[in-house]
Amino acid sequence: MATPIQDRYGNHIELTEERWSHIATYHPELENCREKIVETIQKGRRRQDALELEKYKYIRKFNDLPLSYTHLVAVVKMIRNNFVLTAYGIEKRSR
Repeated sequence: MATPIQDRYGNHIELTEERWSHIATYHPELENCREKIVETIQKGRRRQDALELEKYKYIRKFNDLPLSYTHLVAVVKMIRNNFVLTAYGIEKRSR
């Protein structure tokens, strides 16, 4: 069953079980971060990919992520049913 999400721009996006399985398999440290990934899409900053115009990255800062991650990134493909491709953690240093 897909998790329906609406971003702050009014787009409806799906996080399918297949995509969640991909995230949990390839990024097992995020296994307990599903709600944070949803929040990243709902409230995060969005940037369009320069080469694939239908692809967007949502990014949001969290204080309690695993490893040394400071932000989550959710990659969304905006075609047909607008779905999450993947998600991962990153470490951004303060400037």
